[in-house]
Amino acid sequence: MTETGVIGCGCRGVTGGNFFHPGGFSLKSCFLEQSTKRNRNFFRSVSMIPPFKRGRFITKLRSVAGNSRIFSMDAREKSRSFVLVSSRHKRVPVFVMMPIDTFGIDASGCPKIKRLKALTVSLKALKLAGVHGIAVEVWWGIVERFCPLEFKWSLYEELFRLISEAGLKLHVALCFHSNMHLFGGKGGISLPLWIREIGDVNKDIYYRDKSGFSNNDYLTLGVDQLPLFGGRTAVQCYEDFMLSFSTKFEPYLGNVIEEISIGLGPSGELRYPAHPSGDGRWKFPGIGEFQCHDKYMMEDLMAVASQEGKPQWGSRDPPNTGCYNSFPSGVPFFEEGNDSFLSDYGRFFLEWYSGKLICHADAILAKAADVLRRRQEEEKSSVMLVAKIGGIYWWYKTSSHPAELTAGYYNTSLRDGYDPVASVLSRHGAALNIPCLDMADSEIPEKYLCSPEGLRRQIHDVSKKWTIHVTGRNTSERFDEMGLRQIRENCVQPNGDTLRSFTFCRMNEKIFRVENWNNFVPFIRQMSADM
Repeated sequence: MTETGVIGCGCRGVTGGNFFHPGGFSLKSCFLEQSTKRNRNFFRSVSMIPPFKRGRFITKLRSVAGNSRIFSMDAREKSRSFVLVSSRHKRVPVFVMMPIDTFGIDASGCPKIKRLKALTVSLKALKLAGVHGIAVEVWWGIVERFCPLEFKWSLYEELFRLISEAGLKLHVALCFHSNMHLFGGKGGISLPLWIREIGDVNKDIYYRDKSGFSNNDYLTLGVDQLPLFGGRTAVQCYEDFMLSFSTKFEPYLGNVIEEISIGLGPSGELRYPAHPSGDGRWKFPGIGEFQCHDKYMMEDLMAVASQEGKPQWGSRDPPNTGCYNSFPSGVPFFEEGNDSFLSDYGRFFLEWYSGKLICHADAILAKAADVLRRRQEEEKSSVMLVAKIGGIYWWYKTSSHPAELTAGYYNTSLRDGYDPVASVLSRHGAALNIPCLDMADSEIPEKYLCSPEGLRRQIHDVSKKWTIHVTGRNTSERFDEMGLRQIRENCVQPNGDTLRSFTFCRMNEKIFRVENWNNFVPFIRQMSADM
């Protein structure tokens, strides 16, 4: 998801939650580990391809974190059988995401589940409609809210029990971000309070733009390997959270919990917060801004530039990149002149900027895979690890793809920016969750050179190349027949395979309105039938 209803889940703006009820309704820098030249080659072409078999997979290749064999995959030579077997199964399990305001904060400052009785009835209604499962956001800012390493799981124990008793499966999204921007700062879930206290003293633990504005929705990549959090690094904080989760809910893993998506950035997506909508800085279809001006990211950039023999490249991000709401035309960096993204400096910066994101995903997914492997090594059941990417589809038809570049995807007409992402997911046995399944090019003004269809095709191509599963989600809230039909059709990939699963964003009172329910139920049953 991205930060706005236009480009992320349209449900994000939904604050209602009446539900259905009777009667109506690293690494300091990956680049410093090897020579600059070798790292550039790594990001252009990572060559590790693990195998899969019907969603239960295990790789015998080694990752940066060591043995990353996970789940119950057979040997590499059986990867072909996955394609043959999966192509015979055309059903797409549908998870419905919980309401955006499922959790609230009571007068004492403690989290609580809101409208519990109405939620119970809603779950039963969804089960009767044929929904496979529920997607639940598990917030760092709820569980480890008050003190480091003090994990309180009681809310999720109660919620998971309700969902399980309703006969529904679980997709769990581990959320290391905040969603307060969706509520105008007057609600939502923040980062843990002890993290915010550190941020009050040191704002450089957050992303910062060129104007000095910090974004406290997610910790900057610059602190991934720095022990700034009570002696722990950010990656260690994420690992401890995942380990505590897997320990607490071990009986559910592979039984009720079928998928776990790992939060890798704002809105849980692997990207920079280049298009923030909650505070008015950005609106669609602006190109966004690079987010690397905290002191830790700038120190890393300077070190990498010096190693490259170009220390002058480390003092700033590219000049002439416009502002959040610029269009690419007339912005020199995103055109094709001497100082553009095609220049030596432009390529250097974009490789570093996108490379930091890849290192971030690599480090966290390695920890996640290892945690799950330890918990499931002797079990026959398995859980699918999932990573989300953003749906940056505007200005996709330009040469520079500027909105993708600022978000951290080094994707241009000359370079496939999603290939290194897919290669890292492949190494750790993770599926790729893609957005925009409800969108068509014809529905968007041509003047913005958008192409959600082109973006989906590109992502399908790299997922096929790296033999990784693909799951999906909608970007806008759709209950109309055409929108739901579009989702259903887009769940079938160009090669004839279906997506591994689909997450519908999201449950709220609208879904149970008669006119919407009458479209939604047939949609669910069609997704559950042979497509």
